Amino acid sequence: MRMMKKEGTIEKETPPMRTWMASERPRDKFREMGAASLTDAELLAIVIQNGNRERTALDIGRDLLLRSRNSLVDLGRLSIREIMKINGIGMAKAITISAALELGRRRLATESLQKPQIRGSRDIARHLQARFQDLPHEVFAVVFLNRANRILHTEVVSSGGITGTVADTRIILKKALEEDATGIILCHNHPSGSLKPSRADEELTAKIHDAARLFDIRVLDHLIVGSEGYFSFSDNGML
Repeated sequence: MRMMKKEGTIEKETPPMRTWMASERPRDKFREMGAASLTDAELLAIVIQNGNRERTALDIGRDLLLRSRNSLVDLGRLSIREIMKINGIGMAKAITISAALELGRRRLATESLQKPQIRGSRDIARHLQARFQDLPHEVFAVVFLNRANRILHTEVVSSGGITGTVADTRIILKKALEEDATGIILCHNHPSGSLKPSRADEELTAKIHDAARLFDIRVLDHLIVGSEGYFSFSDNGML
């Protein structure tokens, strides 16, 4: 093993991952035992790929989890700049980690839409929650449905700050007509985590509902999503 001198002392350099015992290398463990056998830190080490002179990729993965309170949910909310605060993670690695987490979110969102039709709030809420709950700012999205309540398209129509966003009724109805949608589901997230609708949420819902009715377009629901779940206007008799 190579040695390096540091401030008058002899210190061992962290060996690269390729010199570890096979049982300790995350990639080998993945190949031999499968993904389910790896810890969260080991999976992160594979994404990170390599460490630096002082720390292995596994060390960096463990530190990243510690910063996230050992929660993958909290890890998914870290910005690229926050990820880069971990020693050993630069811009390229931070972007790679963020991209991997986004793929996980999209897979979860896609899996939640295997049902052919939307029959109630639970059929769509998981998809919307997976997609928007981790955003640090508020967005307003619309799910466009055909006559059989099958999803045609989901689109973010407005993006705002931490405290709110403004949705334009004209833009929503224009897109609904372009999609030939006969029904829509409104959705926005609350970065604060609160699922209680505000007075402004109620007024906007009523405004869009009344305007859509003039075009024979049904507003089936308005969902507020957050890390703790969702709130359905329809389920609570507000539509």
